[in-house]
Amino acid sequence: MSFEELWKSADWKQEKHVPVIEGPEVVKKGEMVQFHVSVGKEIPHPNTTEHHIRWISLYFMPQEGKFPFQIGHCEFTAHGESVEGPNQGPVYTHPHATFTFKVDRAGTLYATSYCNIHGMWRSEKAITVE
Repeated sequence: MSFEELWKSADWKQEKHVPVIEGPEVVKKGEMVQFHVSVGKEIPHPNTTEHHIRWISLYFMPQEGKFPFQIGHCEFTAHGESVEGPNQGPVYTHPHATFTFKVDRAGTLYATSYCNIHGMWRSEKAITVE
């Protein structure tokens, strides 16, 4: 199996593991913009010690660019773990991150996420710059 085959993708409205990218399709050149990336938007993803989303990353690939740029990476590290046992802890993180950035050219955003049971997932969203 190739590395590329490890990444799964699907319609986020029917698959709870797909990262959902929310934000404008058209942004203004050089102005700060926010994009939200979450997992489990339509179908909630479990957030337990045994089954959880560990991280989300967001990348930008400029049109006609050679390489993507990592915008950010967010780890979710509290899933109810405790010395009393699984799912006994006081904190459960939710897989949702907000990324704020500016761009000067059109391209594609790529969101990736990792489920500790079901592996790596990805999605993409094209953005235009005016």
